[in-house]
Amino acid sequence: MGCLQKLGTVNVLAKPTRDTLDSKLPKLIQALRNYSLQTFSHDLVAGVTVGLVALPLAMAFSISSGMSPQAGIYTAIVAGFIASALGGSQAQISGPTGAFVVVVAGIVAKFGVSGLFVCTLMAGVMLVALGATGLGSAVKFIPRPVVVGFTNGIALLIASTQVKDFLGLQIDKVPGDFLGRGAAIGRAIGTISPAATALAGVALLTLILFRKFAPKIPGAIVVLVVGTAAASLLHLPIETIQSKFHGIPRGLPGFSFPSVSMATVQALLSPAITVAMLGAIESLMSAVVSDRMMKDKHNPNVELIAQGLANIASPLFGGLPATGAIARTATNIRSGAKTPVAGIIHAITLVVILLVAAPLANLIPLSLLAAILMMVAYNMGEWAEIPQILRLAAADIAVWGVTFALTVFADLTVAVQTGMILAALVYITKVTRTTTVSKVTDDYLTDGHDHNLLFHELPMGVAIFRIHGPFLFGSTDKIAEITDEMDSLPPVVIIRLRNMTAIDATGIQALEEMTRDLVSGGRHVLFCGMREQPEKLMRKSGFEHHVGEENCCANVKVALSRAEEILNGSTGALAL
Repeated sequence: MGCLQKLGTVNVLAKPTRDTLDSKLPKLIQALRNYSLQTFSHDLVAGVTVGLVALPLAMAFSISSGMSPQAGIYTAIVAGFIASALGGSQAQISGPTGAFVVVVAGIVAKFGVSGLFVCTLMAGVMLVALGATGLGSAVKFIPRPVVVGFTNGIALLIASTQVKDFLGLQIDKVPGDFLGRGAAIGRAIGTISPAATALAGVALLTLILFRKFAPKIPGAIVVLVVGTAAASLLHLPIETIQSKFHGIPRGLPGFSFPSVSMATVQALLSPAITVAMLGAIESLMSAVVSDRMMKDKHNPNVELIAQGLANIASPLFGGLPATGAIARTATNIRSGAKTPVAGIIHAITLVVILLVAAPLANLIPLSLLAAILMMVAYNMGEWAEIPQILRLAAADIAVWGVTFALTVFADLTVAVQTGMILAALVYITKVTRTTTVSKVTDDYLTDGHDHNLLFHELPMGVAIFRIHGPFLFGSTDKIAEITDEMDSLPPVVIIRLRNMTAIDATGIQALEEMTRDLVSGGRHVLFCGMREQPEKLMRKSGFEHHVGEENCCANVKVALSRAEEILNGSTGALAL
């Protein structure tokens, strides 16, 4: 039996996987079968918009990684085109992202630019292998505290790398480690540039206001255009792309294959695994965001193969590692994207900018890019997750804290490896605690009567699903057994947790997201029969406040009574 089972008039086992040709094809091929001029008009607007948004981000990520600004643009063009054309997501945008900044900077500092190109090639091959062997779904075995821990850490590191340009400080070489970087900034604080600081400060405030009051308007484009024009007209004494990097060369990048030796491959194996792992995690996380916004379902293995090919091609044209970009993907969808054609147009837009408007890009102040990246760091940090994690068990908090600390003060590879080891130990502990031995008493039999479905009639308009066994990271994707039936579900859905023996932060998040999806689809969601460990952790996390205390029932008898109230119209809709 599957982890999730539907009970009632119809008994549903786990759905058979559709092993059809369509499920193995890129989304672009599927989309072009019924493509229309109207769809193209939507994709065109979205592609051009996200292309303009990607320009400053691509340059900023590249500069922060210790590379030239054009390297980021080349990455967005090459990787963005390939990932959209061959990927398994409907509207994902790929390119350089903040997750790679710290890793790439470390690789460049230790192995040079040629070492970075080899490392990216190796990571690309690994991603293709992951997708080709069907291991794309293996990324789900990374628990939420580990993901949040290194995301928080990366965001803090990115912000710290932007302080120099944000304040216009005079530092010859910024140290690669967090503490060293902080010390260097402290020593150079006397060299602060009032002009650069003022421009960056106004830009950051503008981005915050746009995010709060006009989220549909791409604030980065407004800040880039207005800020660059103001700096140029006022002749502000600040550093620009032209003064720092001698401008961006007009024209397309050339093809060059990096020299590879066995010694180089061995030295770069660990960094390549880190790049591949980050690329897989972020691209699939971004694809999930795209799925939610477009009510679609991506193919993780097709997506990983496409991301791998994109990372193989990117360094051959002087580019960086690439992955799915969550913010640009969301911008693409909000701008009206319907198919992967929008991602291809985004890449073409950057080509046009490179061929026509490169001289204008040379005028962009570095302090503006620093402000944009500060905003990116804040947005990607998932800071709202921290209070939720701090309400969980001490073991989950420890996994998050250790991963975060090691990301900031050590390096990402060590952080994720240690976090995964701790998470595995926590997993084993939670599973072993689900084994109990107890005597059957009269009270146990009486209590079981209220939980047993055989003694209760299932009314029309109600579907019951049960979760059987531990609902921990690695198994939460099985919740799709419910959400995949969204269109056919009745008004009330009861999730029976009597046989769910354990849960963790990833499981709680999956239940919350499922509830949000069902409620947005007009359904009422009830939970019943929680055991001791799940109930204790779910209460600590604030789960009842999220779904409504009245919708968390002691047993199925109470849940069915609550369902009848809802069906009879004596209670309001669940609001999330």
